[in-house]
Amino acid sequence: MEEFRRAYSRLCKESGTEPQETVLQQLHQLPQGRLDLATQSLTVDTCRALGKLLQKESLLTELILSDCMLSEEGTTLLLQGLCVNTAVRFLDLKGNNLRAAGAEALAKLLRQNKFIQSLTLEWNNLGTWDEAFATFCGALAANGALRQLDLRNNQINHKGAEELALALKSNASLQQLDLRWNHIGLLGGRALVNCLPSNRTLWKLELAGNNIPGDILRAVEQAMDHNQDRQTVFRESQARAQVLSKEVRHLREEKSKQFLDLMETIDRQREEMARSSKASAARVGQLQEALNERHSIINSLKAKLQMTEAALALSEQKAQDLGELLATTEQEQRSLVQRQAKEHRLEQQEAAERESKLLRDLSAANEKNLLLRNQVDELERKVKSQQEQLFLTKTELTNTTAELKMRAIQAEERLELEKNRSRQSLEDAEHLRFKEVGHMTRHLEDSERAMQERVQRLEAARLSLEEELSRVKAAALTERSQAEEELIKAKNQVRLEEQQHQAHLEEKLRLLAQARDEAQSTCLQQKQTVADAQARASQLGMQVESLRRRLEELQQELSNKDQEKVAEVTRVRLELQEQNGRLQAELTAQEALKEKAAALERQLKVIASDHREALLDRESENASLREKLRLKEAEIARIRDEEAQRASFLQNAVLAYVQGSPLRTLSPQK
Repeated sequence: MEEFRRAYSRLCKESGTEPQETVLQQLHQLPQGRLDLATQSLTVDTCRALGKLLQKESLLTELILSDCMLSEEGTTLLLQGLCVNTAVRFLDLKGNNLRAAGAEALAKLLRQNKFIQSLTLEWNNLGTWDEAFATFCGALAANGALRQLDLRNNQINHKGAEELALALKSNASLQQLDLRWNHIGLLGGRALVNCLPSNRTLWKLELAGNNIPGDILRAVEQAMDHNQDRQTVFRESQARAQVLSKEVRHLREEKSKQFLDLMETIDRQREEMARSSKASAARVGQLQEALNERHSIINSLKAKLQMTEAALALSEQKAQDLGELLATTEQEQRSLVQRQAKEHRLEQQEAAERESKLLRDLSAANEKNLLLRNQVDELERKVKSQQEQLFLTKTELTNTTAELKMRAIQAEERLELEKNRSRQSLEDAEHLRFKEVGHMTRHLEDSERAMQERVQRLEAARLSLEEELSRVKAAALTERSQAEEELIKAKNQVRLEEQQHQAHLEEKLRLLAQARDEAQSTCLQQKQTVADAQARASQLGMQVESLRRRLEELQQELSNKDQEKVAEVTRVRLELQEQNGRLQAELTAQEALKEKAAALERQLKVIASDHREALLDRESENASLREKLRLKEAEIARIRDEEAQRASFLQNAVLAYVQGSPLRTLSPQK
């Protein structure tokens, strides 16, 4: 109410007037939902402000304006605000001397407002003006929300009573009407009695203090009692119908709940079936993927084996090439030895002929021998390094084979463990197998890479040796050409010096003999070094043959491993076949579950048919109850007809009595 009071004061200030202190005090003291301004003289400005506030007020349900000395303008302003209000249910306008304008404003209120249920208009003058009261009665006839109307002490005459009777014939909501202490009279009483058979909702009508005869009052009381009985019967029938409808709803809800529960169980079973089928399909897919992966792994291993075989063939070819190169080097060395022997022979012959030339040739030959010795030493070192590399490769191959064997043994042990564990966790075993196979493949790839790198290194060494041999050949050729040039120069010089140095020939011959002996010794040493080189070359050939044998052994081991892998693949296939058998068993179990689901669906159909039969029984019961209700309504209609006949008989009797009474002769004619 504080907001209402503030809004009232604000509207008064906006209109340029001061709010009434008494109204503010009453608004401050009033409870929630009730506005009591009784015995407060309200001005027109206050009524205007209250009318504007009531248009938007949604919390006020009771409005008491009794004995407020409202003017016609104030009442119209207040009632205009109430025409739009949807919250007020109780309105009290007692003792406000309402006249024609008030009646018209009330008529407008009753036509527009469909929420007021109780209207108190005691101690007003609404019946003084017939036309205004007629408009009020017309609005009352059209109203469908009003339940209680108080029209005591409103100067209502027999014409106003006739207008009220016409309104009551068409009104279907009014239940209580108080017309005490008016001027209705006999004619108004008759009009009201005549309208009561057509009104079934009015069950309380007060007519005391209106100069109405007792028989009419009794007829009114009988009509009210009849309406009360009708209302009680109607309420009882409504209560019974509500109870029956509740029972029917309850039964329908129970049946629907049962049906929904059955549908939920069916849906759950279907979901479980779908989940199991999905899980089985997923398992089959996983197993198929595992088989495909294993097939791909086996194919990759086969490809890698083929690659290793090709690499071994390439290594054999390279070894053969190295052997051929060694043979060519031996042949070149032999040819070099033969050439050197021939040159030594030629030198001996020339020394015999020209000793001075042989000294220079011997010095050149000594230098060549030194170079050849250095080259032979370098070749021996390279051969030793190659032997060491071959030995390292042999050791690494043995280590790799041993590791492969150990890992194969470990893989077999792990496979046995995984076979034991496959019953519990097949997916984990497959994962571990994949890891082991990947590790083996990685190790094989690493070993293959190492072998390829070593072969590449050997090839590089071979290429370096070939380059060195080519360099040695080129150097030998250059040295030979230089020696020949020097020999030519020496011959020319000898020819020139023969004439000059004939005296020194004897000493030089002796020195040449000594040099010849030394050259023969150096030739023997060179022959020994060549023989050693041939022995070393034969040893290298033996080592190459041993490497070939080792490669053959490795190929045999790889073939054995291939056989072992084939055996493992067959074992895995057998395991997969067992798993397929298990899956087929699961599929049979799923088919059994499907059969159970079909049986459950049949049971549901039977239950649904029973439910339909029960519903039909309930519908037949409802039909029988409706038939009983129809019979009761027929009886009620019959009783109403009888009561109407009785009322008509009584009315005829009253009219006959009135017509036969002496008062009729004394009353003036209309």
